[in-house]
Amino acid sequence: RPAQAVCIPAIHLHMTAATMQLSQKDFQKAQEELKLLKKDPGNETKLKLYALFKQATEGPCNAPKPGMLDFVKKAKWDAWNSLGNLSQVTKLTISLRYFVDYLDGPESASQKKEASPEEGRHDGYETLIVATKNNITKIMFNRPDRKNAINHQMYREIIKALEEAGKNDSTIAVITGNGDYYSSGNDLNNFTNVQPGEMEKMAKDGAVLLKEFVGHFIDFPKPLVAVVNGPAIGICVTVLGLCDLVYASDRATFHSPFSLLGQSPEGCSSYLFPKIMGLAKASEMLLFNKKLTAAEACAQGLVTEVFPDRTFQKEVWARLEAYASLPKNSLAVSKQLLRNMEKEKLHAINSRECEVLTERWLSDECANAIVSFFQKKSKL
Repeated sequence: RPAQAVCIPAIHLHMTAATMQLSQKDFQKAQEELKLLKKDPGNETKLKLYALFKQATEGPCNAPKPGMLDFVKKAKWDAWNSLGNLSQVTKLTISLRYFVDYLDGPESASQKKEASPEEGRHDGYETLIVATKNNITKIMFNRPDRKNAINHQMYREIIKALEEAGKNDSTIAVITGNGDYYSSGNDLNNFTNVQPGEMEKMAKDGAVLLKEFVGHFIDFPKPLVAVVNGPAIGICVTVLGLCDLVYASDRATFHSPFSLLGQSPEGCSSYLFPKIMGLAKASEMLLFNKKLTAAEACAQGLVTEVFPDRTFQKEVWARLEAYASLPKNSLAVSKQLLRNMEKEKLHAINSRECEVLTERWLSDECANAIVSFFQKKSKL
């Protein structure tokens, strides 16, 4: 297909080695333009482009090999190193081909897809859109360019949003995602660029944050509804058992690939998933990484109801607005009757899951699994 114009810094093929280096400013400009693509080309293509650019401007890989735990730098190094000694013309030809074949072209910042401003919007959030309207507080994950992956800042903002929603005048709270994904779970950048001497602190701090995050779902005093608009992965799947209703589009999927990454269940899923769907089905998800369709998740009790994607937003929000007109205090006390008997147990399970995860994060097995995951993503 014809490619839209992509601004590539001019490279003259007949240069001496001394004059072949492109400026850091050019490289940064190219990086910024890559962020403005209409469609994210994916990590594999980005790594190919990175490697080809480095090879074209600096020659064969000459950087020291990063440490095993420096996942992002190691993936970049592996991609660059794998190119060997391609000729200059070959490298630039391949690089241009990747631009033509994979990239849809940049769009101006003013054209980037963003959620429209909402009535009742709460200020003070960068990774979320939080708004209260018609007795509903909506908490929307708002990192669509990262598939709503949850970084440390987003964890803290979700905690803050749940605290505010629990105390304000709304009747119910709703969690959903902006864009095509509900959430892709933990942003793996949470685990990258950690020096070996900092691993223990990273693991302990991460467990404290996770425990507080899950604790806010356990203690939330009002009806809490998940509106799953697309694929859901990891932590955003496991806490669904702590929500009171889960409505899903028929294009949503549910995936908790813990063992694939050398990790273990969280979000009280080690207790609630077997209780909801039975031990055998829960084991398929939590041990063996089975991805459920929305229909399967509904049949197994994790999802309340599935809607056609084309009418999903209209049908779900009409229903939620009707629910939000019910007597607020009656809903709150009724939820407490349903949930309070197990609260103490759930907090204990949350603590134990976080302890086990801390051990997992510090294990060689987990480190090797994450490195393997990045290598597969970056393999040329």
